[in-house]
Amino acid sequence: MSTNEFPRNFLPAQLDLGDWPAVQPFVEKLLARELADAGDLEQWLLDSSELQAAVSEERSRRYIAMTCNTEDSEAEQAYLHLVENFMPAAKPWFHRLNLFYLGCEAREDLDAARYGVLDRDVAVEMELYRDANIELQTQASVLSQKYQKISGAMTVQFRGEDLTMPQLGKHLEVTDRAERREAWEASSARRLREREAFDEIFDELSGLRSRMASNADCADYREYIFKSYRRFDYSPADCEAFHAAVEQHVMPLANAMAERRREALGLEKLRPWDYGVDPLGREPLRPFDGAEELGAGCRRIFAKIDPELEAQFVGMLEGAELDLDSRKGKAPGGYQSTLDEQRRPFIFMNAAGLHRDVETLLHEAGHAFHAIAARRDPLVEYRHAPIEFAEVASMTMELFGDDHLNEFYSEDDAARAKRKHLEGVIGLLPWIARVDAFQHWIYTHPEHSGDERTAAWLALGERFETATDWSGYQEQRESSWQRQLHIFCYPFYYIEYGIAQLGALQIWNTYKQNPELALGNYRAALALGGSKPLPQLFEAAGARLAFDADTITPLMERVGEELATLPA
Repeated sequence: MSTNEFPRNFLPAQLDLGDWPAVQPFVEKLLARELADAGDLEQWLLDSSELQAAVSEERSRRYIAMTCNTEDSEAEQAYLHLVENFMPAAKPWFHRLNLFYLGCEAREDLDAARYGVLDRDVAVEMELYRDANIELQTQASVLSQKYQKISGAMTVQFRGEDLTMPQLGKHLEVTDRAERREAWEASSARRLREREAFDEIFDELSGLRSRMASNADCADYREYIFKSYRRFDYSPADCEAFHAAVEQHVMPLANAMAERRREALGLEKLRPWDYGVDPLGREPLRPFDGAEELGAGCRRIFAKIDPELEAQFVGMLEGAELDLDSRKGKAPGGYQSTLDEQRRPFIFMNAAGLHRDVETLLHEAGHAFHAIAARRDPLVEYRHAPIEFAEVASMTMELFGDDHLNEFYSEDDAARAKRKHLEGVIGLLPWIARVDAFQHWIYTHPEHSGDERTAAWLALGERFETATDWSGYQEQRESSWQRQLHIFCYPFYYIEYGIAQLGALQIWNTYKQNPELALGNYRAALALGGSKPLPQLFEAAGARLAFDADTITPLMERVGEELATLPA
């Protein structure tokens, strides 16, 4: 149901948005409308947007309910009903809406500056649409949900406790190396039990995706997904340039960090369980105890950055728009979802008392602030930015928060947490490059075998892994890609984090010199939503859309300079 703030004008207040026969008449009304001029077409776009927002919110609510408790069979069935019944019935009709829009003569009289992005996006959606892909997309959604359900059900009996995988992560940070090894072995053994099931799921997903691409007359799924994600401003070759730049200019820093860690720990070789512990033997950072403390601490950080952001976060806390704790049966990972009709954000994550949880909430809050900033745009399409810039909003907020971590820690521990984050930026870029390069290989080799896929993953490890002794754990190394949810559920959605990290670092660099200017640019860019092309969004934020060696090198130098100001 619509809220009082954004009341419905086209749809009735009461409408079963999970029942396609109830919704279809409103699509038919739009298709039957006579549009005499640009004004009529603009009203048609507003009504169509209202319909799409209502349907989108229904799907988001059912997805949230399902991921918050994967053991709730009613929530699961409600979501699957939408995926398996409602959406397949709806897609041909929404395709007809796009055809109707593109065929409208009044479209030529619309303001190109206002509607150019919408025009472009609808055109590429039309180019890719095939009736034959509806069933394939439905099957892929069901398989993705199956992966999440298996992942969400994973728990480990560890030292007398039944722990979720995020909760087990605490034990990877302790100074007792034997305990870390035990925790890592327990976690990896639990994942390994699902290796075959995950391989089977992915084989099916890969096959479905290749068939979608073929149906849409694309050479392979990579071409299909680049069009589907509306990657108008960069190409696969640009992604490959990013991979090469990370290998050449980030890996030396990552290797140097790993070597300092090895020396500090006094080890002959680093093992997989040696990366979470403090290298100087200090006790793990424990910033909070429970979701309430996490929310309160982040609220104080936002107050230091910008009182208006604090007020927005308080509104989320008071509106119960966050589900933060890790618990059994909860799907893995974290996300921010926008309820498109209410135009309100919702944050989901699996907090277990780690510093990474603080970073995650800052990150997802950045997405939420983006949703709030763009909520006044009447077109739902423009209330969502391209993913590459959406991640700029979130990663920038992590960096803004670094100077205020004393809201969780002593001054010494705040500096330590900041170092951990900045070193994590260096460490994350190679993983992003590896995951993205892996997917490029997978979908340009659609007939690959499981053994060939494993070999490709290991070969990329030679480029993007720091020196680690995996002896005795070859299976765990081979299947380590399976823990990356995006590969299963959001194919090719990962390079965005790398592109966005470089944009965020540019904004952060300005923030260190002129916080007021950086915040003003940030807020102005977020308010644009998706109404401008990607390069213009970066420009509005005071950054440049580029991710080659010339961009990466000075940013890594700047991170290195900041690290040099922090105690070890």
